[in-house]
Amino acid sequence: MGKLEAAEIIDQHRTFFLTGKTLDPAFRKEQLTSLKGMLKSYQQEIYHALKNDLNKSEYEAFTTELGYLYTDIDFALKHLKDWVSLEKVETPLTHKGSKSYIQKEPYGVTLIMAPWNYPLHLAIAPAIGAIAAGNTVVLKPSELTQSTSTILADMIRSTFDASYFTVVEGAKDVSQQLLEQRWDYIFFTGSTNVGKIVMEQASKHLTPVTLELGGKSPAIVDQDAKIDLAAKRIVWGKFTNAGQTCVAPDYVYVHEKVKLKLLRAMKKHIKSLYGKKPVQNYDYVRIVNKQHFDRLNAFMTDGEIIHGGEINEEKLTIEPTILDKINWDDAIMQEEIFGPLLPVMTFSSLDDLISEMKEMEKPLALYYFGENELKQQKLMLNVSFGGGCINDTLYHLANPHLPFGGVGNSGMGAYHGKYSFDTFSHRKSILKQTTKFDIPFRYPGGRLARAVIKRLMN
Repeated sequence: MGKLEAAEIIDQHRTFFLTGKTLDPAFRKEQLTSLKGMLKSYQQEIYHALKNDLNKSEYEAFTTELGYLYTDIDFALKHLKDWVSLEKVETPLTHKGSKSYIQKEPYGVTLIMAPWNYPLHLAIAPAIGAIAAGNTVVLKPSELTQSTSTILADMIRSTFDASYFTVVEGAKDVSQQLLEQRWDYIFFTGSTNVGKIVMEQASKHLTPVTLELGGKSPAIVDQDAKIDLAAKRIVWGKFTNAGQTCVAPDYVYVHEKVKLKLLRAMKKHIKSLYGKKPVQNYDYVRIVNKQHFDRLNAFMTDGEIIHGGEINEEKLTIEPTILDKINWDDAIMQEEIFGPLLPVMTFSSLDDLISEMKEMEKPLALYYFGENELKQQKLMLNVSFGGGCINDTLYHLANPHLPFGGVGNSGMGAYHGKYSFDTFSHRKSILKQTTKFDIPFRYPGGRLARAVIKRLMN
């Protein structure tokens, strides 16, 4: 793709947007309904693509990709009428006779750049918000999951007007060409390093952005936690999608008094969920490519492997692995792992741990396991992170009433449910003034006018 082709796509979308069609809520509902119908009619092809790209089973493909999208579309269809309605707000006494309200308007032509780890879910989920808010969408899927990229392009091309919803496939050079254009909004999901490039390019046109990034998200297990349940939920959250999840627990901080108990429980639950030989499990998700496989494999020289460690280079699979005797100087602790390796470290004082975490980059997620409500509140209040759970992992993502997004190094902006609509909407402030009378005190005048104004505004 060259600059000319990228510019032509945007021109076509802008022309479509300027017709005003997308402003009609009925049009938006029609597109959302078509989107859900498209996903259902291509469901088997989607399963095949996800199996080919990441070896996802139909169960995992449905629960982590398709099922979420169906729920999110239904939620948007149910609430769209309320979302688009005028939001009336109070008007102060100084504005007597006027009415004030907020009107939500679409930004216009939007670019959505999707990652490879959930190549369907994280491509379509932002698009649901963009469509509900009345924008047009240009979607750039990841080239690392080519089968899913291809099926996205095929089914969207056969379902939507190309001037309204378009998929642009390609590698890094295509992303660069797209980012050089002037968009009305950019939504990016991916690494922090690439997110910085996206923001830099967007700044040249003052284009607003949402950046869904990542970071080292901790799971903290206190001494009063229900250890077996904590272990089960950490194992599930960490090794779903072979650890290739932006909000997966990146590492565990466990109280030194319950460390051995937690390790035994995690080993038990790994065997229960993935079998004694996970790399031979037909449905076990593989690492996306050889480059990421080699990067993860190199991390296993850090610390001591106390469970797992088996690899299959041909299938690009790595067994769920627990690493002990890890410290912050190890290579595995210098970047987001994004794979099925779980380092374990210990702490003795929650207060000391909180002080340590306040000095670190803000993670996308944090998970705390413990029964003491005062400790729960103290951690939630004093440590900054995008979102998370108390006594669970990942589950906050599945609540459409909660915003999902990062803070600081883990991103900016949020989406899911109404927050997706809000992300892709400009809140336009409007004051409707009366013409039946005119308050004289607003204009420069004598001593009486000044006295009245001071009283009203103090």
